[in-house]
Formats: sequence, C-alpha cells, structure tokens
Amino acid sequence: MERDPIVLAERALGGHQGAGARLIRMLEEGDEGATEGLRAVLPSAGRAHLLGVTGPPGAGKSTLVDRMAAEYRRRGSRVGIIAVDPSSPFTGGAVLGDRVRMHDHAADPGVFIRSMATRGQLGGLARATFEATTVLDAMGYDVVLIETVGVGQDEVDVADLAHTTVVVSIPGMGDDVQAIKAGILEIADLFVVNKADLPGADRVAKHIGAALHMRAAPIDAWQPPILMTEAERAGGIVDVIDGIDAHRAHLRSSGGLDRKVIRRRERVFHDVLRERAAARALACAPRQGAEILSAMRSGELDPYTAVEALLGVEA
Repeated sequence: MERDPIVLAERALGGHQGAGARLIRMLEEGDEGATEGLRAVLPSAGRAHLLGVTGPPGAGKSTLVDRMAAEYRRRGSRVGIIAVDPSSPFTGGAVLGDRVRMHDHAADPGVFIRSMATRGQLGGLARATFEATTVLDAMGYDVVLIETVGVGQDEVDVADLAHTTVVVSIPGMGDDVQAIKAGILEIADLFVVNKADLPGADRVAKHIGAALHMRAAPIDAWQPPILMTEAERAGGIVDVIDGIDAHRAHLRSSGGLDRKVIRRRERVFHDVLRERAAARALACAPRQGAEILSAMRSGELDPYTAVEALLGVEA
C-alpha cells in the first residue's frame, strides 16, 4: 500500500479516492510525513463550500446530511462528507453509524464519505477534521459537508471550520430553549427544525424566532432562516439547499467569505502551534520531561507549575 504522502497527494489531486482516503488517514494518525502531502494539495484548495451540520444527539443529522448530499448530486455537484462519530471505547476508532446510514451513496463516484473518530477531541469535531476538509476541497468536491458528533450548547468549533453552519433541532427534547442558548444561536447561519411532523415542531421554531428577535445584530447582517424538514421523507430538503445557496451568495457579496477564510486559517494556525509547541517541549529534554510529568501525576507539582518547569527546561 502506497505510503509516500507526496505520491498520495498527486494521485488524490488526480481524482483517486483511495489515495485521498489514505492521505487523510495519515493526517488523522499524526504521521510525520503527512504534512508534506497536505502542503502539496493546499494550492488546489479554496474552491469548495464548507458546510457544517451540528446539533444535539438524535436530531437526525445523519439522515439530513444524506438527503442533502442526494439533492446536491441531483444539481450536479460533487460532494464530500466528513462524518464525525464518537470513538469506540475499545478500539478508539469511529463508531460508523453515520457511514452505514449513507450507504446509498457508496457506489457514486461523485460522493466521498469519510468517518472520523473524535478520539477524545472536544467541540464536536475530530482532530484532523480541518485537514480532511482541505484534502477533499483540493480533490475538487464542490461541497464538503461536515457532520459533527452530537454537541451541547458550547461545542461550536465547526463554526471556525465551515463557511455555512446549519444547526439542527427537533421537538420533544425537553426544554426547547436549551438548544438555542447563546453559543449555538450565534454560530447558526440556518436553523433546521427536523422531524417537523412531530408535535411541538412549530413551538420550537417559534422559540428560535423569538431568540433571534432578541439578538443584537447589525441591520444588514444575515438573518438565519428557520426551516422545517422531515429528512426521513426528504421533506424540506430543497428549501435547505436553497437557503445555503442564499447564504453563500450573501457571504460573497458582503465580504463575509474572506472573513471566514481568515478565521479558518487563524484557527488552524493556533491549533497546530499548540500541538507542535507541546510536542517540542516534551521532546527537547525527554528525561527531565518524564520527571516533571511524574511529579505532576503524584501531586508533587501542580499542573501549572509543571508546565512552567517544562518550558524552562533547556535542550
């Protein structure tokens, strides 16, 4: 199996899905050479519309993403899907529920589906989600859908990654307002009330509308629409895609797309900086680092003092 990241990058840019999948796997595993492959594809990225789909567990995100992919394919777009799944407690890999539900696209060369495990990463995303979307973007997929693992009110990392963020809610989740607290409210470019055939769907939509009305926002700012769907029957999916297209057009006309791109770059920069700085600090003096970690674990040093001690170690 080919492991040269440059060769994989070249083959991925040529449309080879298997090469793209292997490059993403290397990035996910933190392979030292994988960054070279990522650098090789970066010049070809920047054309796809990155679309985040987030919301609480059980909201029907996977079914919604499946139906959205089908509608995009009907419109002639090539679609990449990153489905972030909870990690298996036994293997650490992804619990592939999302991919199983999207089996109808398995034979379609215009759809690329990749499941990624959270592996303890917070925020609803996997560690290499940013890198994976870059690879799919560079491979020529017109739309890249990122489905987060079921998230809470403050797990909004997808907004740093996506150009358009869809927040999915459903009726019957107890306190309807819990799904629309400040963090979620602020990241949503579209609200989708799924399973709209169930009792209480209209009430959820009204609560979201009331919360949006109270939000302080510039007069010319994008006003997130509230859309009703029955994803199991593909009901309302056309309206969702039309809403996403409208938001994309707004981003282009308002300069918002450039701001999104800058925000994404800054987020990647800070994430990589933290990861590399921590790895370098631990590697520069292995024996001292091990002693400091041991002292921290035993309680001899508190975590803050341990970090200061580690950063003060000279190679």
